[in-house]
Amino acid sequence: MIEVIPVLDIKDGIAVAGKSGKRETYTPLKTIYSRSPDPIEIALSLRRQGARRIYIADLNGIERTGNNLEIAKKINYIIPTMLDFGVNDFKTFKFLLNFSRQVIVATETLESFEELEKIVSKFPTSRIVVSVDIKDDKLYSKNLDISLIDFRDKLLDLGISSEIILLDISRVGTEKGINENIIEIFKDLKDKLILGGGITLKDVPKIKNFGIKKILVGTALHKGEFPLYI
Repeated sequence: MIEVIPVLDIKDGIAVAGKSGKRETYTPLKTIYSRSPDPIEIALSLRRQGARRIYIADLNGIERTGNNLEIAKKINYIIPTMLDFGVNDFKTFKFLLNFSRQVIVATETLESFEELEKIVSKFPTSRIVVSVDIKDDKLYSKNLDISLIDFRDKLLDLGISSEIILLDISRVGTEKGINENIIEIFKDLKDKLILGGGITLKDVPKIKNFGIKKILVGTALHKGEFPLYI
């Protein structure tokens, strides 16, 4: 069985949707789970349908244009959340633990690998999710000047035991299907992987063949084209 983790992007207090990480073009989310883009209503509906946890991206937090932390905290009471707020260091990670069951450390905003090492050494594995952000088959990061393969090797050397998201930002919202190349690169970490970006039902057999047990689904799920249980 594959765990399907719903994705909810929040900006200026409402759920939004878009493609390929082009956040300036995002528009209010249309979803089968609610008549409005109210994140709380959507979360309540997802819980009623059996969702076990939810991925939340606070786009204002990531872009440092405000935050939706109180909304994220309320949702965490409804469904356990994994929150992407654009963590850049140890201090930010520690602060965000007050708002979410799990906090995502994403390569897009991580200040340095040393900050990740500090986080991993201090906090329980169950509270940490590392997100390997990828654009055009390369590691996507504002601060890390490192290849995708070298970052993978650093994770292996660290002996990381927390969950790891492989997020192909180029495919987010496109329903173009999975990127098999990046899965192959991270196959030695497959037991920890959560796959995200462009996933459709057609990808499920391939995902199972790779041995991946967890996926992030946004667009296809909200359009009613992907079930919560597969």
